[in-house]
Amino acid sequence: MKLKVFLFFFAIFFTFSGCDVAKQLGSAYNFTQCKFNYNSLTNLTLSGTNLSKGLSAANILQLTSLLTGNASSIPLNFTLNLDVTNPNQSAAALSGLQYILNIDDVEFTTGTINQSFNVAANSTQVMPLTIGFDLATLLTGSSKNAVLNIAKNFLGLGNEKSNITFQVKPSFNIGGYPLTSPVYIPVSFSFGGK
Repeated sequence: MKLKVFLFFFAIFFTFSGCDVAKQLGSAYNFTQCKFNYNSLTNLTLSGTNLSKGLSAANILQLTSLLTGNASSIPLNFTLNLDVTNPNQSAAALSGLQYILNIDDVEFTTGTINQSFNVAANSTQVMPLTIGFDLATLLTGSSKNAVLNIAKNFLGLGNEKSNITFQVKPSFNIGGYPLTSPVYIPVSFSFGGK
């Protein structure tokens, strides 16, 4: 139903607009038809410690103590790289997106990214999404085990895989007007473990 409403607005814009708007509508619609797949995690930092190049023995001790202690703040930042495949005969584009990150059925964070992104016709391009949140706020109650497991997986120390669902809701600029998709597009993958 939401997709029908979204397409209805596309039709209205198309009817009352010129060629540029029709092109913008086409590239927005094409983006809703794209396929999303996990590519990689990069630029990983935990409490200011850069973990992108691996761990040292000192880092392991410091971070293990941080995760099992009573720290009031444990900032985790990384870039989630998604492969976006455009199967259409013309370009796909968006002007930004909203996201929800769930790991092992725990909502870790939500956010908005105001960055345009284009994918050429019949091609795949990597979409880098910079994400950050505070692990300390999640280290309570029933989410504590999931948070510790994903933290261990980010560090390369986990034994159990973490199941990640990253949902994106793209937004578009059509004729100078912002338009947001009524539905989220889910991207699911597993991460870490041995």
